[in-house]
Amino acid sequence: MGFDLYVRMVGEAVAELKGDPQAAEEVETKVELPINAHIPHDYVPGERLRLQSYKRIASVSGEEDILAAYEELTDRYGTPPQPVDNLMAVARFRVLAKSAGLADVVMQGNQIRFSPVELRESQELRLRRLYPKSIHKEATKTLLVPVPKAGGLGGKPLRDLELLKWCTDLVNAVFEPDKRKARPQGG
Repeated sequence: MGFDLYVRMVGEAVAELKGDPQAAEEVETKVELPINAHIPHDYVPGERLRLQSYKRIASVSGEEDILAAYEELTDRYGTPPQPVDNLMAVARFRVLAKSAGLADVVMQGNQIRFSPVELRESQELRLRRLYPKSIHKEATKTLLVPVPKAGGLGGKPLRDLELLKWCTDLVNAVFEPDKRKARPQGG
């Protein structure tokens, strides 16, 4: 089970127990990419403490929250190992993807699926220029982009932070989350 699904299920169960159906229905941005991002057992001992840490990281909504969660982990358990740094990078990417209006960024075979996707003409042109082999399915509001390979043709597909950086660059270039925030609602 992926980290996102795990955290979502726990969040829904907690909201249900508290009798808060609206919180259970809040859409969360799902990121499922081949990234070694987790909290190791030897870094945070105890299932309950790890779960609290995962919930804290899953609830971040901006850079300040991410830094606070990282500092809290460092203060309690010492310098985080690489998988925790990767987890923070995924949290940072999730915030970016959410600000771009995406609900899913998921590895699907040799492609990464971004959804929901509605592109203006200028965004569609930029997509064709920067990611020519991508497929935009307007009917399903889905964008499929081939996973890039390290070292070009014949190389291995990108993984971990290299893949996350590539996804970040794509979201910034195509979906323009900064411009989206500046645009008035409904515009």
